[in-house]
This record gives sequence, structure tokens and C-alpha cells, in this order.
Amino acid sequence: MSLTQAMYAASVGASNNQERLDVLANNLANINTPGFKQDKLIFTVPTEKREDSSTDYLQGPSSPIPSGARTDFSQGILRHTDNAMDLALDGNGFFCIQTSQGTYYTKNGSFGINENGVLATKDGLPVLGNGGEIQMDGSDVHVDEGGNVFVNGNEVGTLKVVAISQPDSLKKLGNSLFALGESGTAQDMTEGFKVRQGYIETSNVNGITVMTEMIDVSRGYEAYQKVIQFLDDVAKKSIGEVGRLV
Repeated sequence: MSLTQAMYAASVGASNNQERLDVLANNLANINTPGFKQDKLIFTVPTEKREDSSTDYLQGPSSPIPSGARTDFSQGILRHTDNAMDLALDGNGFFCIQTSQGTYYTKNGSFGINENGVLATKDGLPVLGNGGEIQMDGSDVHVDEGGNVFVNGNEVGTLKVVAISQPDSLKKLGNSLFALGESGTAQDMTEGFKVRQGYIETSNVNGITVMTEMIDVSRGYEAYQKVIQFLDDVAKKSIGEVGRLV
């Protein structure tokens, strides 16, 4: 391996570790965000020749490259809050949220009642039932495991819970909301889940695991930085020696 190839390989390694750190840092920052789903950076090994092959002689055909972050949709721990407006989905499925851009999806069931008197997110976005928005005229709220909503003993609607055919198609929008991608479809669910009233689904980020990984990645990044500095010193020394010989 030439000096140039070594410098390029070290730079790619440092860049890859920086991307991993960014993903891990965002996961850690959302450890207390209800319904948050952690991301994992995916690396792939190219099997076909790229259109832009100007750096092939540097990187080599088998060097792994980042191919984007993939969301881990595994369920977080259900934490008891004893708040009647907190709802958690135990099992598969997403709540449906109405926005000006269409229907978005979430696992964050920290709800309330907005100024229009309907069940809504903390930002005031209506939570959809099977018949549309759910009007909440009353103070005694009960939600059974099937998602049926009762106010003062009267049934006022049923939460619309959907399954996403291809969860990887979901796009993160912030505030634990997801938009459906072109390849995914949302299908109404009547089973495969239970609604837990007085619970909230916590983030599925494991703080200890993420901190340990961040330490390992940081050390790797620092190691690549030292290699880059060493190779830079070698290059400068080589240029200086060539200059003296001339």
C-alpha cells in the first residue's frame, strides 16, 4: 500500500467513525424521548463498479462504505405513569396522527386534549380514531385494551392503530413522528396489540450500550487521527529529503 492509499484509507476510517458518533450521539440525546426509535448506521461492501471510479485505486473494491442509518423499531419499555391520557401500544402497530401534510405515525402515546376538545398529541395534533378525530367531552377517560375510548362512561371512538408493511420505508420527522415512504403501506389492525392506559412507551435506546459503543468509536476515531498525522509527517519528511537530494 502506497503512502497515498494509506492516507486515504485512514481518512475514510475517520470519516466513517465520525458518522457513527453522530448517530450514537443523536440516540443518546433522545434516551428520554417517549416512543423514540434508535438508529443504527449500516455499512455495505460495493459489489459493482461505481460510475465515479476516480478513487478506486485509493479505496479499493472491497472497502465498506456507509449506506445510511436504519431505524430499530423494537419496542421500548412500557413505563407506568398513572396518567389516563398516556397510552402505550404493547405489541405491533402505530398510532395515527392527523397533520396538515397528511397522516403521520407514532409510538409516542403521551396525549392530551387540544383546544378543539379532541384527543391530541402534546403539540395539539389530533389523534385519529377509526371514524376520524375523537371528541373528548368529559373528564372521566377510559381506554380499553382494544383501543375503545370511553368518556364519562360513553364510547366516543376507537383508536386507529395500523401496521406498516415495510417499516424501513418510514421516514423520521422529529417528535417521534414518522411519514410513510413510497414503498410502505399502512393497514388497519384489530389484533396483535394491546393498548395500555396509564403507560408510556419509552425510548428503545440502552444508555449503557450506547455509551460503551461511543467510547469504542471515539477511540477508533482518535487512532485514525493519529495515523493521519503520522502519515502527514512522513509525507513532509519525504518531500524535504527529495528536495535536499535535488
